[in-house]
Amino acid sequence: MTTNDSTAGRTGVWFVGARGSVATTAVAGCAAVVAGLHPATGMVAETPPFAESGLPALSSLVFGGHDTASCPLPKRAEALTAAGVLPHGLPNTIAAELEAADAEIRLGGPMPGDTRDDDELIAAFADDITAFVRRTGVARAVVVNVSSTEPEPAADDPRLPASSLYAAAALKAGCPYVNFTPSTGLRSAALADAVSTSGLPHAGRDGKTGQTLLRSVLAPMFVQRALDVRAWSGTNLLGGGDGAALADPAAAAAKNAGKERVLADTLGIAPEGEVHIDDVPALGEWKTAWDHIAFDGFLGSRMILQTIWQGCDSALAAPLVLDLARLVSRAHEAGLTGPLPELGFYFKDPDGGPAALAEQFDALLSFAERLKESK
Repeated sequence: MTTNDSTAGRTGVWFVGARGSVATTAVAGCAAVVAGLHPATGMVAETPPFAESGLPALSSLVFGGHDTASCPLPKRAEALTAAGVLPHGLPNTIAAELEAADAEIRLGGPMPGDTRDDDELIAAFADDITAFVRRTGVARAVVVNVSSTEPEPAADDPRLPASSLYAAAALKAGCPYVNFTPSTGLRSAALADAVSTSGLPHAGRDGKTGQTLLRSVLAPMFVQRALDVRAWSGTNLLGGGDGAALADPAAAAAKNAGKERVLADTLGIAPEGEVHIDDVPALGEWKTAWDHIAFDGFLGSRMILQTIWQGCDSALAAPLVLDLARLVSRAHEAGLTGPLPELGFYFKDPDGGPAALAEQFDALLSFAERLKESK
């Protein structure tokens, strides 16, 4: 491991969706790596280029968050073990770490029947975050949204969507923010002034874990080889909480927008074809993503490329979430403000920066060098 144990203090990670699969896997995974039970596979920030960047050590992370679910983290971890996401026996081994994180989870919202207006909800959520910072003695906390995808809000909706309430609470609490979901978060017009005047670093939107990761690799290949993509269609089969949430057509549309944006940004056109998301409860925490790409070769020869991606989104997302929490925390410590386009490597719909994965990775490595220089 290449964590920098000399980094002073501890760092809070406040999850929105703290009892979901991604957050639970992140908490469990962090504890397992710190204990030396498993290697830091999938954690880009644990590779040599980041060794001297001053990132907070994994052992320094303290977890808490908001959720509307009541199932405690130890039970959630047991369910993920039964589903094959977490290794057998891990929840018992790291029970103390799971219980400590669960003790720092507060009720989110708005819940049915809650009569508080947006300002009252934001203030309450911000109070939960600042109380967490005081209680745990962390040097700073990063708010990371890993909750279920919400539909795009209607233009005439007088209320902020839940993701924007949490994002506004992060600003009010003086915390940098990461949106790993396709939900609105900080990108509500109503929050524009607060974002610009906060002086806080932020990154997002919509983590790039599976199908879109592969798209961001393949699309530049077609461009670089001067091959004309005629159509690009895809299907996602998934279960678990994501499958249930994305069964809502409005939520699925918000999710698919990021997948399609990667192609349009890279190819310069929006090819024919759509992405379909099907909820298959029997798949549990696992998903299958299939892509069908029709393209023209030399002299108009018609060709097809098909790909199949099978995996567990939680296990793909958790190491990236831990990376982002540490990178954004370090950016805050270094005095960086506003959007962090160099972290576009992690997102489908990043805050600026190049679209091609190779260029995004180069930007990320440059960001690591920038952090080293600020020490």
